[in-house]
Amino acid sequence: MAGIFSIAPLIVFIPFIGVLINAFFGRQLMPTPQSKAPGVIASFIAGLSFLVAVLLFVGLLGSPQGAEIPLLTWVDIEVAGRSLVIPWTFRVDTLSVVMMLVVTGVGTLIHIYAIGYMDLDIDVKAHEWGLSVEDSIDLKQRRFSRFFTYLNLFLGSMLILVTANNFLMMFVGWELVGLCSFLLIGFWYDDPHVGLANAGAAQKAFIANRVGDFGMLMAIFFIFWTFGSVQFTEVFGRAECMIENTQAECLALSAAELEEEFLVPQEEGEGEEEAGLVTLVSRVNGVPFAEGDEVGPVTTEVDLFGMSLTLTGAVTIITLFLLLGAAGKSAQVPLFVWLPDAMAGPTPVSALIHAATMVTAGIYMITRSNVLYHLAPVSAESVAIVGAVTALLAATIAVAQFDIKKVLAYSTISQLGFMVAAVGLGGYVAGIFHLVTHAFFKALLFKGSGSVIQGMERGMVGDELAHMYDHGHHHDAHHNDDHHDDHHDHHVDPQDMRNMGGLLGRMPVTGWTYIIGALALAGIFPLAGFWSKDEILLDANNEMLFAYILLSVAAFLTAFYMGRQVFMVFFGEPRTDAARDATESPATMTVPLVILGALSVFGGLINLPFSGFHQLGHWLEESVLYAHIPKFNPVVAVISTVVAVAAIAGAYAIYGRKPLTDEGTDPLADRLGAAFTFLNNKWYIDEIYHMVFIQPYRRLADFFANVIDWQFLHDYIHDNIIGETFRGGSELLSQPVDRGLIDGLVNGIARVIGVSSSGARRIQTGYVRNYALVIGIGVFLVLVFIAAQFLL
Repeated sequence: MAGIFSIAPLIVFIPFIGVLINAFFGRQLMPTPQSKAPGVIASFIAGLSFLVAVLLFVGLLGSPQGAEIPLLTWVDIEVAGRSLVIPWTFRVDTLSVVMMLVVTGVGTLIHIYAIGYMDLDIDVKAHEWGLSVEDSIDLKQRRFSRFFTYLNLFLGSMLILVTANNFLMMFVGWELVGLCSFLLIGFWYDDPHVGLANAGAAQKAFIANRVGDFGMLMAIFFIFWTFGSVQFTEVFGRAECMIENTQAECLALSAAELEEEFLVPQEEGEGEEEAGLVTLVSRVNGVPFAEGDEVGPVTTEVDLFGMSLTLTGAVTIITLFLLLGAAGKSAQVPLFVWLPDAMAGPTPVSALIHAATMVTAGIYMITRSNVLYHLAPVSAESVAIVGAVTALLAATIAVAQFDIKKVLAYSTISQLGFMVAAVGLGGYVAGIFHLVTHAFFKALLFKGSGSVIQGMERGMVGDELAHMYDHGHHHDAHHNDDHHDDHHDHHVDPQDMRNMGGLLGRMPVTGWTYIIGALALAGIFPLAGFWSKDEILLDANNEMLFAYILLSVAAFLTAFYMGRQVFMVFFGEPRTDAARDATESPATMTVPLVILGALSVFGGLINLPFSGFHQLGHWLEESVLYAHIPKFNPVVAVISTVVAVAAIAGAYAIYGRKPLTDEGTDPLADRLGAAFTFLNNKWYIDEIYHMVFIQPYRRLADFFANVIDWQFLHDYIHDNIIGETFRGGSELLSQPVDRGLIDGLVNGIARVIGVSSSGARRIQTGYVRNYALVIGIGVFLVLVFIAAQFLL
């Protein structure tokens, strides 16, 4: 019986109802610029989806095996003698419900926060663009409803991804979140000042993700050819089956047979309790083996597009393509370059992308595919190395950034590297645990940064915005107030941390919640980030020393750059008038900050590394075949804590004791010199990409456009060969053929008719006597003819 699980489709359909309401009626729901109905509706819709996720969670408490809820059959065809059936079926299990809770829970808080944020953000844009009151109202009505339409669409798209029961349906959600990111990153594409850059950032995200999507599509093609299906149960069951059986035998088994025989976790107590591991059923050549044992190559031969490969070889190809897909969506080396530029979108977009939706898709996909990665140790190691390198690389860049959101963007890339490294090392529980806690404190930090930015903007143009809709004349007339311009600098960048300082006193709720989020991200005991980060470091310490070293250095830099950011933004003296006049954000923005602050403090309780408290690990055992629970190592925990505290102490020594002044430069830049410039310029990776990929591509495009298309095809082929041939042929046809032959024939006939007509018309005299004479002659001739017939 499906029971409570039958409501699963609602979690996707509800957000799309919100999309339709705001898309078609959003403007009508805003009779005044102060109306916030589209945001309220979108937030209510997100909250309903969260309620559905909670009900599904409650259902799993009683039936942890979950269920699959079919809706319709999408594809049912024969391909190369194999049946390809792709249903739209909702998979409700412990892994998917964890993702549902994160996406809808954090997503709802972001929706609520966005009501207050976008209300001011659109007003600031109207002010900067110098719009009249009427145009400002029109902009508010159009963009406010459009934004929440996109936000609900983003939520629904991510839920399609995490509820799918097969790779192709997951790919539909995978593509939809890519579309939503494009729409939201480039939301202000028409900004007269930075619109081109915003559009470029959206295009960059779209193109980088298409590279990753190529990997996903290739993996899906190979999965179907190897396992005869793209449904998770059949793919993973047949992969386990082929360890000791032939491909043909495994392809003949049904999904139910595969799940019952090959995808059943061991009963509690069968694991290696002494090692702190929970072992799951798995066999190599019929022999059970324990989690952590080396898995040798599986030599079962499989057919892959006519090639005969071992199962290990085929699965390695598949999983490496999946890694490429994950690198695009979850911003890993070498496809991470799009995520920092995604800051072009409004801050709630940044929070949604970085905390609850798009970038977590790669970690979820690899975790869902844990059976395949377990059979491909080369791919698993590649995942771990890519994640660890990304974590360190992004952390070094974050150290030298000045834009408050750019620091957090590179921090997200770094933390995603931690998660990717964890799942590559087989630490699927640790990866998902950090995904959950990171959603709490990274959503908090991004929303806190948005609150800071708008506090600065209110400090610059607060009085003008307060009266924007109070007068019927052009509100830009306020700019003529010389006294006002003397007091406020409208050219201060509200995102540059060098323009801040002392904001803790001006914005206490934002400040203290931000500090909590920063400490959680830094991994300070006992906040949520401490527990999840340490579990990743523990897996790395157990499995790969190289990854452990890289991740430990990245953890040190994480604590340092967050300490640097907090001291530059919230402590010391205000360095600009905007910082001096900054004001706290409204309750729609601060209440979500407080809730996320509490989650950042207590979120680690869901998975404490002690016997009986590792709830998330035991929860995921029901759906992640190779989930394992590492035993707590106090040495690793102490080392990571000391590293984090030392990094924060270093940040205080550099920025806390001698904060920046109005005229001063960054003290770290003074110490590091050229190295700081190198990191500030992001290792010149964008420039390298520009030189290696973009410039050659543009030159190639220019060659095809100008040389091949214009000069060769147009000028030579079209104008010379085709054009001259056509003109020569036309001349031939027009002169001897048309004018000579055709016109001569027609004109000759006309002349004959003319001459004959000229002669014949002479018999037309007009006299009756002549006509009577001719008739008489005619009658005589007829009589003569008849008489001749009788006489002769």
